[in-house]
Amino acid sequence: MLKSLYVKDFAIVGESDVSFGPGLTVVTGETGAGKSLLVDALLLLAGGRGDAGLVRHGCERAELSAEFDLSNRADLREWLAAEDLDEEGACQLRRVIRSEGSSRAWINGRPVTLGQLKMLAARLIEIHGQHEHQALLERSQQLALLDAFGGHAGALAEVARIARVWRATTTRIAELSRGADHAERMEWLGHQVAELERHALAPEALAELEDSHRRLANSGQLLQGCAALGERLDGDHEFALLRQLARAHSDISHLHNLDARLAPIAELIDAAQIQLTEAGDALARYQSALDLDPERLAEAEAQLAKLHELARKHRLRMPELPAHAQALREELESLRSAGASIDTLQTEQRRLESDYAKAATALSGLRAATAHSLAESVSALMAELGMAGGRFEVQLEAQPHTEPDPQGAERVEFLVSANPGQPPRALRKVASGGELARISLAIEVAALGSDDIATMVFDEVDAGIGGAVAEIVGQKLRTLGAQRQVLCVTHLPQVAAQGHAHLRASKRSEADATHTRIEAMTVSTREEEIARMLGGVEITHETLAHARQMLTKASSKN
Repeated sequence: MLKSLYVKDFAIVGESDVSFGPGLTVVTGETGAGKSLLVDALLLLAGGRGDAGLVRHGCERAELSAEFDLSNRADLREWLAAEDLDEEGACQLRRVIRSEGSSRAWINGRPVTLGQLKMLAARLIEIHGQHEHQALLERSQQLALLDAFGGHAGALAEVARIARVWRATTTRIAELSRGADHAERMEWLGHQVAELERHALAPEALAELEDSHRRLANSGQLLQGCAALGERLDGDHEFALLRQLARAHSDISHLHNLDARLAPIAELIDAAQIQLTEAGDALARYQSALDLDPERLAEAEAQLAKLHELARKHRLRMPELPAHAQALREELESLRSAGASIDTLQTEQRRLESDYAKAATALSGLRAATAHSLAESVSALMAELGMAGGRFEVQLEAQPHTEPDPQGAERVEFLVSANPGQPPRALRKVASGGELARISLAIEVAALGSDDIATMVFDEVDAGIGGAVAEIVGQKLRTLGAQRQVLCVTHLPQVAAQGHAHLRASKRSEADATHTRIEAMTVSTREEEIARMLGGVEITHETLAHARQMLTKASSKN
């Protein structure tokens, strides 16, 4: 719901901040006072085309902003969050138009494109009476309204679901049927898998190969080092460690005989002697097993070189090659079984086409019945709204689709004949703005509750009518206002009297400047405004009484 609208330096409006409530709000004022500027501002905030002529003379820019209440619109709160435009549940649209013609837009203080602004505004507000901004002129919106009016959500969802599954199945068949590319891929995969299976090693085997290569490459140094170490442990020279320990053992034994408290030290020297003897024996065994083998070294180096080559080729580390081989093997098996998969998928595709035909036919039947019902309701309302003999039709056009369509097997065109004897024409081609606004009003009243757009604006809905028809138009707008927020610009007292709230636009000239002021009417000033609309410049007791009677009559029907 629209909560407020702020405009500054816009056309002849210096600055105005207007608050809105639920129900029907009427906007009145003398011709040229600027009462339609509120609608123009909302059109621009809905993404309409702006130009420099909209900026107040002598000013650098025009500023427009509107705030909406989204407490009952979880879908729009989710949309704002998905677009990173959410701000603690707030929804503010803002637009600035500069005097050189450029413009910028914001949602909740964040810069957005006009496309984003239009996308959000289209779900917030619906403006009737202007061809270029009339949502009902769009055939997609007409189809959505027909389905909403008939309660086709379940049937439409099933049609869309089958169409989506069919499309996914068709895409998968195309992926598995790539012809020559398919065969070439299999041949390439076969070669890669065979090569990797011959050479790739598991991480443990790779570590063992690298260890063996390191040992073979350094076998000479290992032999030489082991010999030197063995000599140091138990050599013929007097500084060999075991000779030194033997002397130490003799010394500690002599001292131990003198003091028994040296027994632990004697035991440690004995243990060290045993450990060094075992180390020497182990070293001798290692040395005898170690040999120089140039052939084995060459084999290890060749194997490692091949693994490095494969790693560079596949842009992987050597330990990752086995896992990569498994992935390629699985893809190869998948392609080998693609023939059987394609047959299965094609069978599923034919089944989905059959299911779609049944679901789409059922939806078409529902739409045909709903089209007749909606046409009768709107035609009856058109007669009440001063278009006696006018006719509204809903034309269903079969689509020549070669594949399942999520929207069903047909499209919709709203047709209207505003006068007797005229053939029905597409609603978007109706020339008269006033007629279009009244037809839109009839459609909205007939389809009341079918959509979730909370705010509707009607501009010049009462053009070309008067008397009883004007009162009926007002009553229909008030009925609409019982379930939706409605803003209506009017010049007829019969319509103005039906409003739950009343705004008046007035114009005054000061020196070289003209200003428009928009103010909310109180009970007394509203009677005066209705009386002015009834009786002109001079307001008599009779016109005031008539205005009071009209307001009382309208409010008594709530």
